Amino acid sequence: MSINGRVLLLNQTYEPLGTVGVARAMIMTFKNTVAVEEWDGDRVLRTPREEYPVPSVIRRRTYVNVRRRREASGSKRVRIYMRDGFRCQYCGERKNPVELTLDHILPRSRGGGGAAINVVTACRACNQRKGSRTPEEARMPLLTTQTALRAELDQVLLCHYAEARPEWKKYLFAAGEESAPRAGRKRTA
Repeated sequence: MSINGRVLLLNQTYEPLGTVGVARAMIMTFKNTVAVEEWDGDRVLRTPREEYPVPSVIRRRTYVNVRRRREASGSKRVRIYMRDGFRCQYCGERKNPVELTLDHILPRSRGGGGAAINVVTACRACNQRKGSRTPEEARMPLLTTQTALRAELDQVLLCHYAEARPEWKKYLFAAGEESAPRAGRKRTA
């Protein structure tokens, strides 16, 4: 087994925190800072003397304040590209990340902030054409909806990973799957 895979990391309350690499997940397991909720099938990590089962989902034994953690998180560029499907939200063309930019719906020069709800993916040509105007002023309507812009960027990233990991879906509440398996949590619509 390669140590290049991803492992879903849950908070003590079963809330998804993100993903960690297999090596980091193994270290956290050995240090007993997490409990293994799901194993990654029959996959094992081999050393010259031992074989260790590889976790797929781990849960922290102590609670992490998620709000503070999200405020301190780094760049959101890739998560916005993923949310918008790597498509320009003005012309609809699908592009490579190097051909894309981020556009502020309400330009920063006019008081628009950097919150995810005010930022969309745009190709270079559309971003230059729009300039320091709003989409309405530039006569360039957005292809996305306000609901899509409100999507939690961390959840978008986790759902992207979960496409190849069906055992994660019950922890992410993705695609109408069943509710959380433990802790008496109810599914919210």
